[in-house]
Amino acid sequence: MSAVKMYTTAVCPYCVRAKQILKAKGVTEIEEIRVDTSPDAREQMMSLTGRRTVPQIFIGQTHVGGCDDLVALDAKGGLLPLLQAS
Repeated sequence: MSAVKMYTTAVCPYCVRAKQILKAKGVTEIEEIRVDTSPDAREQMMSLTGRRTVPQIFIGQTHVGGCDDLVALDAKGGLLPLLQAS
């Protein structure tokens, strides 16, 4: 299963929902990078994604986007193949 990295904050309901979706798909480990405790991490996230909001989700080298993007990817059948890619 591909590595999952997620930029998050402590009190983000969309971050919680994204983690629930990923765990339901069999993801056991998510590398969480907290941008609310590290300004450098937020700068890095913005540099990589061009976005300021969390979550920002990466599966392998692919930037999925936020929670709504994750839901849309799953709805069109693209999430599991991305997770299963090595």
